[in-house]
Amino acid sequence: MRTDPGRVLVCGGFAHALTLLAAVLRARGVHTVAVESYGLHVHRDLLTAAGLRTVALPFDDRGTDPAPPDGAGAVLLTPAHQFPMGVPLHPDRRTAVVDWARRTGALVLEDDYDGEFRYDRQPVGALQGLDPDRVVYLGTASKSLAPGLRLAWAVLPPGLADDLTAARGGMDTCGVLDQLTLAEFLTSGAYDRHVRAARLRYRRRRDALVEALAARAPGVRATGIAAGLHAVLRLPPGTEQSVLKAAAWQGLGLHGLSLFRHPEAVAEPVDAVVVGYGTPPDHAWAGALDALCRALP
Repeated sequence: MRTDPGRVLVCGGFAHALTLLAAVLRARGVHTVAVESYGLHVHRDLLTAAGLRTVALPFDDRGTDPAPPDGAGAVLLTPAHQFPMGVPLHPDRRTAVVDWARRTGALVLEDDYDGEFRYDRQPVGALQGLDPDRVVYLGTASKSLAPGLRLAWAVLPPGLADDLTAARGGMDTCGVLDQLTLAEFLTSGAYDRHVRAARLRYRRRRDALVEALAARAPGVRATGIAAGLHAVLRLPPGTEQSVLKAAAWQGLGLHGLSLFRHPEAVAEPVDAVVVGYGTPPDHAWAGALDALCRALP
């Protein structure tokens, strides 16, 4: 990324940062934000609550096609590892969305989802580096450390930093001790060592998941597994709901892919479940994997 300390705003989690951005965008006259066809409905709800309309971007075998419609003042993307489908934004499309923002004066909101956990190559570079004046970078410690930490940061274009700071107000949104601890973790090198160790641990879990599926559920295909802490398991047509019920009987908390689909998405619906493999503690991992295989067709 290219920035300076005066353009980094510390927030109380990604949702807090997005809420502030939505309020500032609406105050600036933005009415529509383009979002991915699949994503967290919580984020869409935050935009809607701020008075913004969300429109779904096309999705194909190369991932999200970031061609925002006329009138969109911003686009929200997960370019490093699209959630939940798991594909990175194609290089041509990265360039295209930045060109669109420059041409229209809009903003790209970059959610660096799972950016630190890539298994097949070096982490994908931040989109913000292509144009710091048109891209807002949003990062958190939720995956690398703990969701309960509620510590995030927004790297802002020059003309946006003052507005976001004013929108946040004088209220502290995350503890100073948490921030100072993370700063020490970073500067000492301990954070890098922690991420490398966590990456290896999660990669082993991913490999175990893929091997178990091949042996016990060969009709189920795991996709989106080059990075992150989850996999999308593609199911035979018409089986998503039955698998979710079977998983619930096994005591597993799975989500159907349909939960993440934008109501206006034009892509053909796909039967699949989203499986997070980072949650079970080590002593429960083998049992959780066995229960998952029993729930699959």
